[in-house]
Amino acid sequence: MGQECIRFSNVVKRFGNILALNNVSFSIPCMGRYALLGPNGAGKSTTLKILAGLITPDYGEVLIKGLKPGTMEVKKILGYLPEDPMPYRAMTVRENLEYIAALRGLPNPKERAEEMMEMFDLKEYENIRAGKLSRGNIQKLSLALVLLHNPEIVLLDEPLNYLDIPTQEKVINELKTMKSTFLISTHIMSIATRLTDHVIMINRGSIVWQGEINQLKAMAKEDEPIESVVARLMTLGG
Repeated sequence: MGQECIRFSNVVKRFGNILALNNVSFSIPCMGRYALLGPNGAGKSTTLKILAGLITPDYGEVLIKGLKPGTMEVKKILGYLPEDPMPYRAMTVRENLEYIAALRGLPNPKERAEEMMEMFDLKEYENIRAGKLSRGNIQKLSLALVLLHNPEIVLLDEPLNYLDIPTQEKVINELKTMKSTFLISTHIMSIATRLTDHVIMINRGSIVWQGEINQLKAMAKEDEPIESVVARLMTLGG
């Protein structure tokens, strides 16, 4: 299946008395498209934050293309969208994009900002400060900032939050065209089925099932929706 891009091995993470991740292991090959599926509080966001280098595990090994998360080399190839992203509030949409493009060392920050505004229908808001945008437009700008440098590895936490249906469709189509390794955290099965082909199912800090979406579909009883299969597996795992 090609080179391994993400390795998450026997990871344990506690926050005080709460065991957020309990000996979690998975690996994702380069160019793999995986969904991290689970209810709220399952450990999805903690997993992504560890991969993004924002928090460290108490135990276990985490590698991105053989490197430790948070290193400069990894930051160059990674794009991470947190669940509630906040661009620089005092900067306009254009300033946010040009600033991050320049920080990323892209050759033409102005040009790239223009492309991303076109892609995410943000042109009419280019001179509005991020702090004044609607929640949906903040999400669009945040996605634009994450994908600005065409990252090799993309970590997205609930990427379609706050987006209206036409924008969701546009974002889904955009993400589908990218030749990147994807790990998308969601609790909505339809997002997983449209954007990924593998699922890592997590509940109460433990992995309860992992495999291909086609395998999940094959586990359905006659006319049973895939959500029902997922609910069954979650209950077994919980």
